[in-house]
Amino acid sequence: MAELRETPYSVFNYMVNIGDGTEGSIEGGFSEVSGLGMEITLAEYRNGNAKTNYVTKIPAIHKAGDVTLKRGVIGSQKIYDWFEEIRNGDVNAKRTVVITLLSENPSSPAAVVTWTLTNAIPLKWEGPTLTAKGGTDVAIESITLSPEFITQG
Repeated sequence: MAELRETPYSVFNYMVNIGDGTEGSIEGGFSEVSGLGMEITLAEYRNGNAKTNYVTKIPAIHKAGDVTLKRGVIGSQKIYDWFEEIRNGDVNAKRTVVITLLSENPSSPAAVVTWTLTNAIPLKWEGPTLTAKGGTDVAIESITLSPEFITQG
């Protein structure tokens, strides 16, 4: 874990491990990770004999938001195959996905923050938008994951 510093870390240097069961299984570079987030819902409660005229808020269920990963199409089938496993009803195909923000030092980048998506399943896969104009755009695919919870370390 990196030390606390006055300037924030840049967002351009990170790794994503999609967790296919092997250590360090990084499947291509992802150009964007979005949607990292958690939410706690509240239950409102008030005793009938309470002296105050307001409710007490109690933490209830917590949930993790859906996380979208985007990358250039590289011809690998592993993410699509994972989506197929879920689509075919394999309830044991959940994975642990680890997203690691790295320091900017190019010679020896160190992990700054790690987010772990526990029991993630692919929720949506989107192929690239194909267009005949230009020739400078990259074919981008995206996969949306739905984790049961997210931890930060």
